[in-house]
Amino acid sequence: MSPRSPLNRSTGVAAAFATAFLISAPAGATSDDSAPVRILIESPQPGEPVRNKVHQAPIRGNAIAEGERPATFDVMVVLDISGSTEHPSGVDVDGDGDIGINPHMELLPAGMYPEGLKNTDPGDSVLAAEVAAADALVSSLEEGGRIRVGIITFSGEMNPDTGRRKSYDQQDAWVEVPLTHDFAAVRARLPAILARGPYGGTDFAAGLRVAVTELVGLSGARSVPRADSKKVILFLTDGVPTFPIGSGSEEDDGDTEAALTAARLAHKAGVTVHTYALGPNALTNPLAATEIARITLGNFLPVRSPGNIVSFLQGVSFANVDDVVLTNLTTKEVSYDVDLSPDGSFSGFVPVREGRNRVRVTALTSSGVSGSVDIDLDFETSGLTERELALELERVRERNKQLMLLIERERIQRFRERQRKQLELGVGEDSIPE
Repeated sequence: MSPRSPLNRSTGVAAAFATAFLISAPAGATSDDSAPVRILIESPQPGEPVRNKVHQAPIRGNAIAEGERPATFDVMVVLDISGSTEHPSGVDVDGDGDIGINPHMELLPAGMYPEGLKNTDPGDSVLAAEVAAADALVSSLEEGGRIRVGIITFSGEMNPDTGRRKSYDQQDAWVEVPLTHDFAAVRARLPAILARGPYGGTDFAAGLRVAVTELVGLSGARSVPRADSKKVILFLTDGVPTFPIGSGSEEDDGDTEAALTAARLAHKAGVTVHTYALGPNALTNPLAATEIARITLGNFLPVRSPGNIVSFLQGVSFANVDDVVLTNLTTKEVSYDVDLSPDGSFSGFVPVREGRNRVRVTALTSSGVSGSVDIDLDFETSGLTERELALELERVRERNKQLMLLIERERIQRFRERQRKQLELGVGEDSIPE
């Protein structure tokens, strides 16, 4: 049971899918097999009355951008633990009321802090923000077998005299947690990563190669591969590759080429890499991070304030679905109060009236294509108390508000506006100009 929602499932995921609606494709699709977006409604089931003490009806389901049924997902979260992740993230990650700063970047009296101190609060470091983001992501996922998650870290030990790798054959990336359904085990491992602390150079190539090995099940993998799963890497870094070539304190062409070669391997293996560049240089579109995403058909996201990665990672979509909107065609009301999970599962509330309501569920994919399904919903007053509903709605709205503030969502806003105009004008999607 997911901790994110008070709405209970009356059946297991497999049973729900067996009886769910599998309907509707956007205009122009010639058959269900070619539909670029599909929506499966888990609850309410056909003919099942919906009861609530207020005129809001809960709806749960899944939106998928490709395939005939919801995919399984194998997700490797790859964390940069290099020395530079010691620097402050810019937010109070540990919640102690103080925000760590780099004394050398502030106008402070000489001698106020020890020489060489880079962060007045290690609990607010970039690494702390990465770990908090991974923890928030895993805690937001639905249990039940569709998703497996693993954790990999990477850096690169340096020879203190030369600045180069300490050994030519050293290991620069480690499997902290193999792919698993046990999300509690994943979260339990994260504090140990933070406790070890940042060190060394930045070997992008090593982190990518180990992640691909685990996802595909190459020689030496500790994870059991799933042939039918969608394989995803979430690659978090605050810098540029500085290893395996040359000095660990600076990037050279060989480091970048090694990273891109690893990205090409990932692409050939069917692995998508989403890269997150953290820190003030993120907006310079660092070559390695942007190209890794491009080569593997993933997304590159610059995060200028590293502390914001916690919210960004919660907004990632493995299913390539960016938004879900609920529309009551009977009452002419639109609801954006939908909690969308990374795997495409969603739960939300739509305003309803007593009796029969015609409700449309519309999903927007990452490629900009939308699809919808219409369901008939019979509503009766009973169920959640008004306070329980208010708390759930506030939670969903606050999460959506944070994501909208942090990420440029112009395409989603246009999509939502088109749904409203379509409802107001009573015309089809194709009749509304872009």
